[in-house]
Amino acid sequence: MHFSTLLICSGLVHLGIAGYTLNPSDDYTTDFFDKFSFWTQGDPTHGYVNYVDNETALSKGYISQQGSQYYMGVDSTNSLDDAAAGRDSVRLTSNSVYDHALVILDLAHMPSSACGTWPAFWMVGNTGAWPTSGEIDIIEGVNQQSQNDMTLHTTPGCTISQSSAYNSGTSLTTQNCDVNAAGQSTNAGCQLASSDSTTYGTGFNSNGGGIYATEITSDAISIWHFSHSNAPGDINGPTPNPSAWTTQPVAVFSNANCDIDAHFYNMQIVFDITFCGDWAGNVWSSSSCASQNAICKDYVQTTPSAFTATNWLVNSLKVYQDDGSTQKAVAPVSSSSSIAIASTAATPISSSTTSITVATPISVTSSPPVASVPTTPAKTQPAVETETALTDSDFGFGSSGIPERVRRSAKVRRHLGAHKHGMGSW
Repeated sequence: MHFSTLLICSGLVHLGIAGYTLNPSDDYTTDFFDKFSFWTQGDPTHGYVNYVDNETALSKGYISQQGSQYYMGVDSTNSLDDAAAGRDSVRLTSNSVYDHALVILDLAHMPSSACGTWPAFWMVGNTGAWPTSGEIDIIEGVNQQSQNDMTLHTTPGCTISQSSAYNSGTSLTTQNCDVNAAGQSTNAGCQLASSDSTTYGTGFNSNGGGIYATEITSDAISIWHFSHSNAPGDINGPTPNPSAWTTQPVAVFSNANCDIDAHFYNMQIVFDITFCGDWAGNVWSSSSCASQNAICKDYVQTTPSAFTATNWLVNSLKVYQDDGSTQKAVAPVSSSSSIAIASTAATPISSSTTSITVATPISVTSSPPVASVPTTPAKTQPAVETETALTDSDFGFGSSGIPERVRRSAKVRRHLGAHKHGMGSW
């Protein structure tokens, strides 16, 4: 049995030594929406949300190309009645899958820290029942949270260790990545929480956006956060070199007590925005949001104007792969047809340019969905002191399903009292 150790310290030596190159098919800056499938099933994390298809999202303005940037948002216009399934939103899953990779996401804007919201940018394995092939939560938070949470979800055999020092104020919330680990809330996984207010939500946007880089190697899973003003000069170039970056990662999950390759593979990239649900909804009554309305769902139903800044604005997303890596076959999650997104004259949310870079991706093709590949899993988030184990059926997946949002339920895992921010910051 292998266990993973997390090391985060000012003197950390970066483990990655791969040389990275970018395959044109993994440069999402071109034909962004055609490289994703749109999830249209119910939310596995029980959010008050109605995920729409690509054509609906385009016609209603939830997605668009704004010059060289790509916008993904929600309905911020309509009040809803009790008959509504939830507030319209989008959830996109990449058609390509990756093992080792360097994923670089450059954002001009991410969803603001708004009551009722639960946005996330993450990766999830599409092989076996979740979390057989792992989940990596890169950006995630709820309600008025002001700092980013980074989490891994796995089957037994991965842990991270307590360290006396954490880079950039990162702190350890939970140590065992196993979603059924004893002594942790169900689906909690292992989590590192940043104390930097520019890493998430409103603070991130006020700082002009920024860049997240995630490197997956046999040695470690490393996550960096940069403001646009302090990003490495090569980060958006053809051959970024993380081993030469002078800024240390905000999180490093090493292979000391975890077989990275055995726990994380066939990973797909996911953007989503849900409302309430297993995390944002469960912590609502203990947060400052309760002063707005006693019930999360009621607030989301009746306050559309609160979500005008609940959107992603991507400058670029690129997935680089190791020079010696072998590309995998692309396996679209759904049969959603691709659509051409016409450039609009809409004013960008920010003058900053957002870009996303991903390394070591599997080449994407226009082939129809592969039947053997399970549907993209659903994220899971921490519920208030909830210890009930979640099964595939809870997320609408069979034994071979891939619960992306499971991760979210995974967050239900974490005991709220242990969260460094406390109830008020949610």
